[in-house]
Amino acid sequence: MTNAARAESAGIVVLGVGNSIRTDDGLGIHALERLRKHPALPADVELVEGGTKGLELACYAAEASKLLILDAVDVGEAPGTVVRFSGADLANLPGGKSVHELGLADLLLTLSLVAEQPQEIIVMGVQPDVIEWGTELSPVVEAALEPLMEAAMEQLTSWAETPRKFEAAVSAVPVGSSAERTGSENTKEAR
Repeated sequence: MTNAARAESAGIVVLGVGNSIRTDDGLGIHALERLRKHPALPADVELVEGGTKGLELACYAAEASKLLILDAVDVGEAPGTVVRFSGADLANLPGGKSVHELGLADLLLTLSLVAEQPQEIIVMGVQPDVIEWGTELSPVVEAALEPLMEAAMEQLTSWAETPRKFEAAVSAVPVGSSAERTGSENTKEAR
């Protein structure tokens, strides 16, 4: 199965975006690699390295019911600050300061138009310190990776457990319970 086919069938997708040769701008790619190696990563999570692809990522994300985007996000905070955006806050994300930020804004708008199911989208990231040529994160952003990974794993675990809790609640209704008998009695009365 191709990555695109797996992502389209996945309920939870993580996109790591950024330019891996522009120091802190590559945060999303570095974060995705850490998630890939995390021993507690839920099995039903699809990880997609998005780089600077922008709208090309719509095919990976449109069918997801839960989408987590990992990125360097310049919101004017102190370098290394971990940030989280969801719901209406996504409309206030900065855009246009780099190639992929414009692409991310376009992707979010496109998903609101083409997604076939209601999506929960969360952007988590870190305020960058240095954006210049290089493949290593700045020390302050590197130090912020651990708290970012903790927040991302907490979110992914919560999303992965939600369907299991629902399935457990449904399977907990005993056969022959009053709810089931009421349904069968109504059927008999209609005959």
